[in-house]
Amino acid sequence: MESQGREAVILCPGQGAQAVGMGQAWHDASGAAASAFAEADDVLGDSLGTPLSDLCFGGPADQLNRTDVAQPALYVCAVASYQGLRERAGELPIAAAAGLSLGEYTALHLAGAFDFAQGLRLVAQRGRLMQEAAERTEGGMVALIGAGEDQAQAICDEAAAGEVLVIANLNAPGQIVLSGHSGACRRAIEVAERLDLRATPLAVAGAFHSPLMQSAADAMAEALAEIEVFPLRVPIWSNVTAQPHDPQNLELLRQRLVEQIISPVRWAQTCHKLVGEGTMTVHELAPGRVLRGLMRRINPSVKVKNHDQP
Repeated sequence: MESQGREAVILCPGQGAQAVGMGQAWHDASGAAASAFAEADDVLGDSLGTPLSDLCFGGPADQLNRTDVAQPALYVCAVASYQGLRERAGELPIAAAAGLSLGEYTALHLAGAFDFAQGLRLVAQRGRLMQEAAERTEGGMVALIGAGEDQAQAICDEAAAGEVLVIANLNAPGQIVLSGHSGACRRAIEVAERLDLRATPLAVAGAFHSPLMQSAADAMAEALAEIEVFPLRVPIWSNVTAQPHDPQNLELLRQRLVEQIISPVRWAQTCHKLVGEGTMTVHELAPGRVLRGLMRRINPSVKVKNHDQP
């Protein structure tokens, strides 16, 4: 990838982009990427039961898809691809960056908020806490296709019936995800079908980005309070506000990361503001091509260079 002094917008994938084999091509093609995987294996040790790089490259899929494994795997794979790009092209100036949910931690690392190892420890803890919260609650998520935010909220209001059901992800125009108790999710599908909308249950561990994740948010607040966070060198956009973080207000940054676990991910709004008229070069880090697909729906004029493979 050519840098030529031109600043780039970096997009960092979130949970759902993982797949067996992720990052192996970068590992094999780049010494810098291989070093990232080696450091990750050293930092995490046997905490996942199997070295992280082995889970990324060889699975099995059911283990890689666990929230407590997928989140550190995605962080490491994205950082490894970025390091591989830098090794090939020289310094890549970043104009701004954003990450989908978990990917926000990748973006913050690239901006200097914390080093690779500290970010990995945070992400591994986040994944573990969210997995535990999911196992304690009977929750799920439902993808709505064709609904606007007001319509999605109306479905939540009708289907909740005293249980938790909220908007969790505003991914792209007409692509919204609901999250809450399993019974409420089933009712949401019935309500959506009555309105001639497509509604699909997602294969996830629990009700992410909903109040059912409050225990994970509370514990993550304690974890974030214990680490040193550094001022951001480049603008990083918050999932919660769809605005850039204040680069100097590190206490507020910590608060936003806690809120993110129980709040809607405003990805469509973030990308719409982030790329403006589409004049910046936009790069999607590994793994997968999810964010390029969403950008086609958010702003078709923006071309996203995908780096799932070297």
